[in-house]
Amino acid sequence: MNARTDTLLNVEPNIADHDAFYEMLVDTHQDLDDGQSKMLNAQLILLLANHIGDLQVLRAAFAIARRNVEAPSPQQ
Repeated sequence: MNARTDTLLNVEPNIADHDAFYEMLVDTHQDLDDGQSKMLNAQLILLLANHIGDLQVLRAAFAIARRNVEAPSPQQ
């Protein structure tokens, strides 16, 4: 990933009320089984990706998320 792509994706805290966001996210998953929760997450990803609409920004986000998942956890 080149520097230009990295600069397109804002990875700095950007949500004014992060506690309210987290509460909204948890509440949205309330009473859903695992399958429904995964479907909700998929729907959110698609809706927000469509809102962003910039393939370079989305590519950068996918790459960062993948690296974070592939990185060994501190407990290992």
